[in-house]
Amino acid sequence: MRHRRKNQVVNCRQMQTHSPMRSRYLAVDLKYVALVRGERQILRNLQWRIRPGEHWLLEGANGAGKTQLLKLIAGDVWPLPGRRTQRIYHWRGERSSEPLGIKDEIAYVGAERQDRYQHYGWNHGVATIVGTGFQRSDTPLRALTLGERVQVEQLLRRLGIVSLAKRRFLTLSLGERRLVLLARALAWRPALLLLDEPLNGLDAYYRRRVLNILSSLRRRTLPWIYATHRPEEAPAGTTHRARLIRGRLHTGTPRTTPSRVPLRVRSHRVRVARAAMPPQKSRRSRKPIFKLRNVWVWREGRAVLRQVTLHIETGDCWVIHGANGSGKSTLLATLHGDHGIASHGHIERSGYVPGAPLQEFQRHVGSVAPELQRDLPRRLKALEIVVAGQRNAFDLDGAPTAGERLAAMRALRGVDAQDLAKLRYGELSYGQARRVLFARALSRDPDILLLDEPYTGLDAPVRKQLIGLVETLASKELTVVIATHHRDEWPQRTTHELELVSGAVLYCGPARP
Repeated sequence: MRHRRKNQVVNCRQMQTHSPMRSRYLAVDLKYVALVRGERQILRNLQWRIRPGEHWLLEGANGAGKTQLLKLIAGDVWPLPGRRTQRIYHWRGERSSEPLGIKDEIAYVGAERQDRYQHYGWNHGVATIVGTGFQRSDTPLRALTLGERVQVEQLLRRLGIVSLAKRRFLTLSLGERRLVLLARALAWRPALLLLDEPLNGLDAYYRRRVLNILSSLRRRTLPWIYATHRPEEAPAGTTHRARLIRGRLHTGTPRTTPSRVPLRVRSHRVRVARAAMPPQKSRRSRKPIFKLRNVWVWREGRAVLRQVTLHIETGDCWVIHGANGSGKSTLLATLHGDHGIASHGHIERSGYVPGAPLQEFQRHVGSVAPELQRDLPRRLKALEIVVAGQRNAFDLDGAPTAGERLAAMRALRGVDAQDLAKLRYGELSYGQARRVLFARALSRDPDILLLDEPYTGLDAPVRKQLIGLVETLASKELTVVIATHHRDEWPQRTTHELELVSGAVLYCGPARP
């Protein structure tokens, strides 16, 4: 009898030890939570319980509030006060209704956090940025110890980016920056991990690598929340699923657990069906849009493009692809006129006379790029962002005219974003802002579209809609140049492809079958 009672005491103690409330990992309770941003209510009476050992897949349409919900959990935004509203953190046997003292236990990876480095000019070395995870700080507080430097190298090697260790953070591509911040989150050793579209900007090889790393955490008690518009890319080990619909959360368990994604040999070859190819236009009807010969682009002492020779003609539809850091974004920005080229290279643009203002050429170009989306004035309303695009301006100088408003609304309706017209740009979700950026690009009736990862952050229906829109424009003699990591985003009318490796051309010519 005494032996049985002793076993019962031991079992009780074990249960207490492994209880979520006693764990070194965080448990979170949200009850009757509401959130308003600007003039719009984002969350309504939301209830959610997150426990150690739970791995959540968070879904929802653009503007559903996924990012705001993650920021609320992270303690960056506050819920509306209410009699029944609760945001409770359970950690190491303590219960807290405020994130003070808890925020440092939460690692967050997402576009907004990543953009802060550009905004504040935090251009530290990659190893230093990863090392700030040990210090749980955005910027370095001290020099890394020998042991920490060894761990940083191990993390970079685990993610396959040890070659970036000595680079400066702001010299990296957007995908490379995301990988560095993922390494920093792992160095953090968090009690809760929040991942907001963590695979955005990553090529197929690194998407598989990151998913395998997250899948390896399935047996750990570390809880994580993984927000995505591509549920097919959810890590293996996902235990729960949540979907935001009209500000309310619907929870459950996934129907099937995604399997572990094998890490294959890196390959960036993609295929286009021959049946989808349009008939080639006769040479007499084609006019050169861009001519590049032996183009080199240097940035901060490093050659980003090397000996690029390229001819793009009227009506062409080019896809640019390659690994993270291969120079895709730099090439598109160079075509637009944002980067100068080395003196021994040559670039021609249709209708542009060297020495004239580039703005005259850029009036005929519609551009969609992550850097542009990040830098546009957050205080402007969505309609004003589109009007500024009509004027080929970054900001708005003077009130929109009646004609400009009509044209802007027409462009917003073209991407099903007319309901965003009166909202401030800074209030929009990432996907909503991307739709406004499309409207901005198309509002000037361009002859050329330069699209850099244009469908990033879009939910599946909007992504399908905009892919169809670009497909239609490509069929009407509009010249399209698109950079993407996803094969399903290639236009069916792709005529040419350019594959880059470390800034150099690996293949340039007709789209390969």
